[in-house]
Amino acid sequence: MNEFLTWLLDAVQSVDPLVRTLLAGFAIMLETSVLIGLVVPGDTIVIVAATAVASPVEGVLLAVAVVIGALIGESIGFWLGRFLGPKIQHSRLGRRIGEENWLRAERYLRRRGGPAIFISRFLPVLHSLVPLTVGMSGYPYRRFLAWTIPACVIWSTLYISVAAVAAGTYRELADQLHYAGYIFVAIIVVFLLLIFVSKKVIERAERKHFDDASHPADDTRGGLAADDVKD
Repeated sequence: MNEFLTWLLDAVQSVDPLVRTLLAGFAIMLETSVLIGLVVPGDTIVIVAATAVASPVEGVLLAVAVVIGALIGESIGFWLGRFLGPKIQHSRLGRRIGEENWLRAERYLRRRGGPAIFISRFLPVLHSLVPLTVGMSGYPYRRFLAWTIPACVIWSTLYISVAAVAAGTYRELADQLHYAGYIFVAIIVVFLLLIFVSKKVIERAERKHFDDASHPADDTRGGLAADDVKD
């Protein structure tokens, strides 16, 4: 296990740091872009890139690239929603997403306003649809950024720090423990399981805001709250 893992990590680290950083940023840009994000494993690519971080500076630069990539991807979704939202929703690709998923995103934004933008970054499917839906709603772009930037920073910091620490710990123990590789794998697996469980917990807690049941906010807002649409 150690031999294979060392070879794999060395192979990743042999890639030029600038190339690794740009690839991670580009991957997360695709992952957060409308519809494309449903099939691009951006989080996996970020984890792989983070295992090659050799210094705090590299870690910070990778985090900056990932945050910028995420913001570009979400901004693309926002502006596509602003100008082409209905056409995308009713296109062949949009129909494959399913009408219910589009309605869930619309209901969630209508009922939760700004917090829906922040929380959706951690929810499957919705993280790709909400930026588009926000653009369609007329929500101010600056307010959109104010909610999504903190979410992107938290997400990138969490993924990069765990992967970098796990890889660094492995490299320190590889020559001392023959099962060091299993420790690395266990850390990554436990982290991914915690992420999965956390997403499920958040989704369950937020379900009442995007399910199809009647909701008091639907009767009082008829759209985003007044405070949410002010620029």
